[in-house]
Amino acid sequence: MSEQPQAPQQHFEIQKVYLKDVSLETPNSPMIFTDQWQPQTEVRLETGATPLTEDLFEVVLTLTVTAKLGERTAYLVEVQQAGLFTLRGFDEQQTGHMLHAFCPNLLFPFAREAIASMIGKGGFPALLLNPINFDGLYLQRLQQQAQAVATTPH
Repeated sequence: MSEQPQAPQQHFEIQKVYLKDVSLETPNSPMIFTDQWQPQTEVRLETGATPLTEDLFEVVLTLTVTAKLGERTAYLVEVQQAGLFTLRGFDEQQTGHMLHAFCPNLLFPFAREAIASMIGKGGFPALLLNPINFDGLYLQRLQQQAQAVATTPH
């Protein structure tokens, strides 16, 4: 009886979660506080992953929230929420999903809390960011990359 080679054991671990960068700008305070509070809010997000060793990665989720009253910016807050993650035994496709969907999903609640705290400290009403479908965003990005490759002349 021959033994089947065993697939490598998959291992995932959160090593550390930390704020990498935080900024809050309130360019029109204090006069903006006298206006009726009906802002147009824009949320942008980016994810990035950097290998530090063969199985240790830094993942950074950047969230930028801009609130405007008409043409005037009430606030702009940006948070880079980072984490160190150990990933071992995952294939390339699984690793991509872990770094660009699973890990950002773990970081999001920390980033949301940091943004809410900064906005409150800036003197503005609370803002609760809705959940984000990182799996859907990752699949969308993969599809866009595949289309770009398919339409690039060889």
